[in-house]
Amino acid sequence: MAPAMNSSRPRSTLVVRWSRRLALAPIVAGLLVSVAAGKYAGGTGSVDNPYVILTAEDLDLLGSSQGDWNKNFRLGADIDLKDCNETNFHLIGYWGSWGDPTNKPFSGKFDGNGRTISNLRYRDMKGSGIGLFRYVDMGDIKNLRLKNVKIVTEGTYIGSLVGYFEDGGIIDCHVTGADVTGKSHVGGMVGSADGSISQCSSRGRVAGILYVGGLAGQVGEGTIKQSYSKASVSGNDSVGGLVGVVLQETSAVDSCYANGAVDGVMYVGGLVGQIGSGRVYKSYSTGAVSGSQATGGLVGNKRVLGDVILSFWDAQTSGQTAGAGGTPKNTPEMWSANTFAGWDFNFTWSICEGRNYPVFWWQVPTADLRCPDGVHWIDFASFAMQWERHDCTAVNDNCDWADFDGSGDVGFPDLAILAEEWLTGMY
Repeated sequence: MAPAMNSSRPRSTLVVRWSRRLALAPIVAGLLVSVAAGKYAGGTGSVDNPYVILTAEDLDLLGSSQGDWNKNFRLGADIDLKDCNETNFHLIGYWGSWGDPTNKPFSGKFDGNGRTISNLRYRDMKGSGIGLFRYVDMGDIKNLRLKNVKIVTEGTYIGSLVGYFEDGGIIDCHVTGADVTGKSHVGGMVGSADGSISQCSSRGRVAGILYVGGLAGQVGEGTIKQSYSKASVSGNDSVGGLVGVVLQETSAVDSCYANGAVDGVMYVGGLVGQIGSGRVYKSYSTGAVSGSQATGGLVGNKRVLGDVILSFWDAQTSGQTAGAGGTPKNTPEMWSANTFAGWDFNFTWSICEGRNYPVFWWQVPTADLRCPDGVHWIDFASFAMQWERHDCTAVNDNCDWADFDGSGDVGFPDLAILAEEWLTGMY
């Protein structure tokens, strides 16, 4: 998607998309690994030479090697865990309960390298702190995709990626096909978050009893920014499409959205079930919401120290006309940039006027130059009009954003990018 220079300009089929940046081409390269004798598939675990994880056996080894939980790792290939035992696979880090002296976090760095770990299956009916990473504190996880995760437990702090996330950063991580069931603090990606989560997403099904959310069950002292959930969520108390409960004064849900259906008993919201303290800022929800008590289109319940600012929900699709915060709008209004006055449509959000809800710029393919969403013939036509130009600069919006690789020319390298993204849509 490529931007108009005036952020107030509406988008339509004939209007170039807004963007804040020069689109850069994805680099397609093989991973060169020097496989040396020793742990994993290579590397030393340092920042400059991280351990390389290539197989399910490497990943299981990491889970059983506590001494390496403060090291650096990079995923070197997609990994399928379908043949791993659902009760004996070694998750990374350990969380038993509050005050347990054997609790030990992953405090290193894990770079998923854009790769996918699929078919994680884990069953522990009494366990707590369950996820690919059981416990993370002062650790970072980035650029990772999880696919078809199934976790079944009656414990607490349950998420596809992390059970208990005490501190650190999670960025550009995405879960699809999640099927997560627990008792409390249950999320599609993270059970409980006191760290920072940015540009992440979850899809699938999440079920629990207390503090249940499509992305995170609880946000304690953490923040979730530019992230979304399309998961369906069910529970009893504090159930939300994105987050079950936002607890602390420093907690924030900033520029997020949720589209999944939410079903609960009390404190049920399309985006957040309950805000004890903290704030929800420039966010929205659209999913169907049902509950018995304190049920809202965006937020189910908000205490005195909670705040909801410049946030909205679709009253038509949610089936809810009231809530504890936010403003109800009808669907056509939710498809209009005018509704979201004060939101950043240059750096954060993008919208196809009259066609869809706002999405994040990071979701939009580089070659998606014009509405509607996705890379189609209209984008090819726009690209073709700039073919073989050699004067692409910021002054002319990099040849109306057709100079995908930033070379200053529109040529075959840019065409290769368009071909790679052909018929793709939002992430």
